[in-house]
Amino acid sequence: MPDHVVPKKIYFAIFASLLALTGLTTGMAYVNLGPWNTIVALIIACCKATLVALFFMHLRWSPRVMRVVLLSALLWLAILISLTTTDFFSRDWIPIPEGWESSLLRRENFNRNPRGQPATWREPQSFARNAGRDASTNLEVLTPRAGTSGS
Repeated sequence: MPDHVVPKKIYFAIFASLLALTGLTTGMAYVNLGPWNTIVALIIACCKATLVALFFMHLRWSPRVMRVVLLSALLWLAILISLTTTDFFSRDWIPIPEGWESSLLRRENFNRNPRGQPATWREPQSFARNAGRDASTNLEVLTPRAGTSGS
């Protein structure tokens, strides 16, 4: 692939443009545009990145394959940014629950031992047929409620 020789005046013109765009970015930081400050700064940054890629990285004189690679990378970046912003803006759609107690972890399923020892787990009434010990953890899974006959 033959190398393309770029005249120095193009490099100096691009350098002056980059300095002017940097000054514009700095100047726009002092102007209150509200939520548009970030958007204006990103547009200026994209212009600077385009100048660097086209002239200093010689993409302007590169074969088409390099342009396809660059465009596919930019497309992938756009996809990732769009998915991230979709996630960010949709976070308020689902309300945050006040408490996340499971039906099996409610306070009425814990029983205080009469001797003041820590609470033991008691299965809900629908699981009463599985009284005894849990074979997988060897823990007591059912304690009799007050006023009922325990086994």
